[in-house]
Amino acid sequence: MPLFETPSGISIHYEDSGTGLPLVLVHGWGTSGVVWRFQEPLAEDCRLITVDLRGHGRSGSPSSGYGLTDLTDDLVSLFDELSLQDAVLLGWSLGAQVVLAAFPLLRERLTGLVLVGGTPRFTLAEGYEDGHPPSEPRGMGMGVRRDFQKTMGGFFRRMFAPGELSREQENRIAREIVIPGRLPEPSVALATLDILSTADLRAMLPAVDRPVLLIHGENDTICLPGASRYMAQHLPDARLVELLGTGHAPFLSRPDEFNRILSGFLDEVSGEY
Repeated sequence: MPLFETPSGISIHYEDSGTGLPLVLVHGWGTSGVVWRFQEPLAEDCRLITVDLRGHGRSGSPSSGYGLTDLTDDLVSLFDELSLQDAVLLGWSLGAQVVLAAFPLLRERLTGLVLVGGTPRFTLAEGYEDGHPPSEPRGMGMGVRRDFQKTMGGFFRRMFAPGELSREQENRIAREIVIPGRLPEPSVALATLDILSTADLRAMLPAVDRPVLLIHGENDTICLPGASRYMAQHLPDARLVELLGTGHAPFLSRPDEFNRILSGFLDEVSGEY
């Protein structure tokens, strides 16, 4: 079980397989690196690295310190620990915000970004109509406090559009993703939920001077598809792929298609920097 200790003393768990172009995968809210199980075949053509954010999966859980800066600092520490260069950094959902926030710190070590089901701002704001009302994260927080297991189960089911998963897919996801996974402590879920309530990364987008692949499910109700359309308009070098009939986690419901799209992007950027 690969672990390293950050300068702040937090044990961070990661998995590292394959060789070649490093691809670092960052999970979303309330999950862990196990969500990338269906992306393991990518290790045949690249160096595949998954990480558990602090307080998630097998990483350490400090009593405090779950802000966006804390998470990005841990990601930088991972790059230092593994001496990563010319990497592609992929973030899903909350992980996409972590990736965007980490970009200025990792810029010289990156050849591209992939943002899956991402958003620069989770809630509505003046001039930004692609978020949820502020009551959405507040309601999620109330659910976490009231009945954590039920709330997290409902959140996971909400990731998928009606009819998106076959019974066989549901069983496979339960067997390979849900059962082996570990929920964070409720206090960690609440602390990281605060990022969704407060983070606004719109101003950072024009400075992302690397190729960016945006992947978004057309029926995503958690991070709205308009958020990726907004980013596509404000990032200097971005391409948006909207996957029909999918919700918030197309890498789980359409892993073969998702992996093909991602592999194509890796091929495109592998020789650029």
